[in-house]
Amino acid sequence: MEKKDMWQIENSHFMQGITCICGVDEAGRGPLAGPVCAAAVILPAGLHIPGLDDSKKLTDKRRRELFPIIKEQAIAYGIAFATHEEIDEINILQATYLAMERAISGLSVRPALALIDGNRAKDFGLPVQTVVKGDSLSANIAAASILAKVTRDDYMEEIAKTYPQYGFEIHKGYGTRLHYEKLAQFGPSPIHRMTFLKKLYGTK
Repeated sequence: MEKKDMWQIENSHFMQGITCICGVDEAGRGPLAGPVCAAAVILPAGLHIPGLDDSKKLTDKRRRELFPIIKEQAIAYGIAFATHEEIDEINILQATYLAMERAISGLSVRPALALIDGNRAKDFGLPVQTVVKGDSLSANIAAASILAKVTRDDYMEEIAKTYPQYGFEIHKGYGTRLHYEKLAQFGPSPIHRMTFLKKLYGTK
């Protein structure tokens, strides 16, 4: 099978003289509990990391193998959260932007362009290009997707020790059958997104 070129989008900008590009992606927009996590990554141009791809296409084991490699080889990276309280206060889209803004601000190198996964973005104070399915098309976005996913999974596994009755270490806060069963049994925890549970509890 022909090796997929994860640098096509970046290469089009490199040809125009834009060399410092970060990829930005998030993990955890859909769950009923916990924060949303975003990462921003600047990889050296053309760097080939074997197996780098959309985090959703990779096993947890493979993501965890790539996680330290990305952090070690990146020119810069930033990882940030927006909390469940912020999600309830400003909505999930705005909270996602907030996490992305924090991740970009955490970069030790200022990028000339940010490639954002998806079809919507806001003004992050630098030129932005949205890329639909960018985590499958851009090396920098794919790297960001892995850092965000592993970091958020780790957070949910850690918080599961505080709220062991919900099974957060298994479903990571997503609305699985098990999660809904636990909600029916125990009610919401302090880290649930109440705006996501309004159908269940009739709250705001």
